[in-house]
Amino acid sequence: MKLINHPGAILITGLFLLASCSNRSTHLYTSELDRLKEESKSNLSAHVDEFNAYKNRPESDGPFNASNNKTFLQENIPLFTSSDAGISRVYNYRWWMISKHLKSYNDPEDSKSYWVVTEFFGVKPWASLSGAITCPAGHQFYDARWLRDDTFLKSYADYFMRGSASRLNQRENGNFLTYLSRPESHHFSSWMINGVEAFQKIHPDQAWTRDILPSLEKHQQVWDSLFTVKNPSARTAGMYKILDLYDGMEFSLSAVLGLIHSDGAYSLYTKDNWRDYYLGWETTGKAAQSQQAKEYPKAFRKGYPDYYLVRPSVNSYAYGNLQSLANLYRRDQISNEKARYYKQRALAVQKKTLAVLWNKDDQFFNTYSAGDNAFGAGDYEARVRESVGYTPWYFHMIPASSYKDYSRAWDMFASRKGFYHNAGMTTAEQQHPYYNERAYAWNGRGWPFENSVVYKGYANYLRTYKKTASASEKALLYDYVAKLAQMHGSEQLNIGEWYIPSDGKTFGGESDYFHSTFPDIIIEDLLGFQASHESGFSLAPLLPENQWDYFYLGNIRYHHHDVDIVWKKDWNPYKPGNQSRLCVWVDRKLVASQESLNNVLQVKIKH
Repeated sequence: MKLINHPGAILITGLFLLASCSNRSTHLYTSELDRLKEESKSNLSAHVDEFNAYKNRPESDGPFNASNNKTFLQENIPLFTSSDAGISRVYNYRWWMISKHLKSYNDPEDSKSYWVVTEFFGVKPWASLSGAITCPAGHQFYDARWLRDDTFLKSYADYFMRGSASRLNQRENGNFLTYLSRPESHHFSSWMINGVEAFQKIHPDQAWTRDILPSLEKHQQVWDSLFTVKNPSARTAGMYKILDLYDGMEFSLSAVLGLIHSDGAYSLYTKDNWRDYYLGWETTGKAAQSQQAKEYPKAFRKGYPDYYLVRPSVNSYAYGNLQSLANLYRRDQISNEKARYYKQRALAVQKKTLAVLWNKDDQFFNTYSAGDNAFGAGDYEARVRESVGYTPWYFHMIPASSYKDYSRAWDMFASRKGFYHNAGMTTAEQQHPYYNERAYAWNGRGWPFENSVVYKGYANYLRTYKKTASASEKALLYDYVAKLAQMHGSEQLNIGEWYIPSDGKTFGGESDYFHSTFPDIIIEDLLGFQASHESGFSLAPLLPENQWDYFYLGNIRYHHHDVDIVWKKDWNPYKPGNQSRLCVWVDRKLVASQESLNNVLQVKIKH
């Protein structure tokens, strides 16, 4: 491997370097870059005109609308085009949708102005006073971090970490459904601290990081104080717990199994009647009228059981947040002592999760009921595979040295008995007798929120752990991504809350709904742009080599530099055979290239 000191103080390493490119080739590559960049701009312009003309769509929550959103998007988003026109169109639609959710909020509580990112349009009863909701915030950070302007996410982090949302208790109204008061910033589970770190890998700002870190610590301390199992003798002692609803999951099979196993207040639920009481919002009203709810009023809130679960999701979120605190304190040696402390905290969560939630017989991460539940069975293991069992891979929680011990979990990702279905991923294994995709629940029905978690987890498994993915593994990831794109529709694109995995042709629920990622799925998971705190990045695409003829991804603002990437299967149609090459430009200079699409290409930028 050679090193080149390139003009402009950029240091490049790669498998195939610029030195091996002739001037003629360099001109060919740069000419094609310019052509594809103009193509992507033209496509974006046409797509925005199309999307702005859609009828019966929610009005924008903020200042970006049909009068100005084209200019905003052209100036701010990473441009993308490929030989797959459908995926390219969905990519642009999702950025158009995101622009509608960037909201300027003048906070009467602290007389400050913030940028927030909304999920639903308007201010829902279960939202913060600004209209922003913590449940999708992790996804929102991962998508919006790719905007060239870092103002939006800095302000959004400020609002939830040290603004009024970090202090005001969530409004207790008809949608509260629990007895645990907590700040708006903790109404739903989230991995916002990890999201802040992911954002800082794109737009590093040492002064801002130093300033906000104490507030990130306080944010995690609230999770520690309110959402951990307090019974020291419980198997789940010290682990993180959450209600189904406040893990963004409404109703789950793991909760069903725990409720059926319970007596006392939850003797209401049996294997024969649970569907009448815990399967969609139309059932909780019936539970509220039950004798058990009258006899044990604190065990229910409007018929919703106050039954906490120790889930792979919320424990992985905690691990991600703690690991990010360690990483952020380690940056520039802000505090080595605190970096060590949070690293040890993260390792403790990792160790406990692997020891308790991993089931060797099931070869999966299962859910337990919390060992300090006031009502119902505690420390009960629900023997059902749910998609949340893949969350540890999202945060690289699996030890690299023993990753093969956990790899069989991914067999179910490709299995018709597991999570693979005609239109997309299910949220519970299909072979379970309680599987149900028709109810407004996570008993099987598909949710884009969860697609975004699991697809990144699978991409991390292939790229970080296995290092080399087989053709069939790459094809499986692409199959899932393509199905997700296709479900956005053809005539008028849309993203909603849920879909039916067996035959879904579109999304249900709200329209233009920001509860999941797509730009980040394309940029990081599929095309493999791996950001770093260091002055560089790597490209490790998982796109099957014969799937597309070309792609362009550019206009990326990264560590204060501009990055453009082009891959083409055949650069010169006048030469026989293909001339596959992946090329990278930094600040308009062709700095690295390689023949193979799927090998790792390292690009380091020396300031």
